[in-house]
Amino acid sequence: MFTQDQLKQMVADAAKDEVLKNMAPGGILGIGTGSTANLFIDALAPHQKHFSGVVSSSQASTDRLKKHGFIVLDSNAVTGLPMYVDGADEINPAGHMLKGGGGALTREKIVAQLAHSFICICDASKEVDVIGKFPIPVEVIPMAQAQVTRFLEELGGKVSLRKVKGSDQVFVTDNQAWILDVAGLNVVDPVRMESEINQIPGVICNGLFARRKADVLLIGGANGVRRQTY
Repeated sequence: MFTQDQLKQMVADAAKDEVLKNMAPGGILGIGTGSTANLFIDALAPHQKHFSGVVSSSQASTDRLKKHGFIVLDSNAVTGLPMYVDGADEINPAGHMLKGGGGALTREKIVAQLAHSFICICDASKEVDVIGKFPIPVEVIPMAQAQVTRFLEELGGKVSLRKVKGSDQVFVTDNQAWILDVAGLNVVDPVRMESEINQIPGVICNGLFARRKADVLLIGGANGVRRQTY
């Protein structure tokens, strides 16, 4: 039986092989945020000369990439990316994802939108039939926090303002915004729910990746890594 850390390492290695096999030398790669993305960055490090640059979805990933010698480009400097590799907190059978446990959801969505192919990497515990067991992150402008909370509660959610782990300090994103975590929503129509939440005044973005879902899933389980396309 593999541990969760071993499963993450397996899918990170599989993603490295997927990218090197299918992406021509000299291209620009999009890279996400989180523990599995960190393992992917480390696995890709010996091959950094394969890429002319990378576009990162967070300051944390940017710092890690630069330590490995990658050239990190601003998303405004590119018109498209052949691939974007990132993890997920949940993924359903259609490839719709819930992301943002690390707080980088808006920048992840920006980079994902640039990509021709979105490669999701995660372990089997992230597969769900219906999205919503993991709270849905909603990034908000701070002055709208109370108003957005009321809207989300009307949708049936239990809303909490994200704090820095182990403290009472409000978690602040790379965009200088706050995150509301919304529990208790069973998302049977992720595309509709993503759009509905985004229409609330004061919302910057939410963690449902349904309009731009995964194209390829590399998922680690008891029998190794499974590759699935959507």
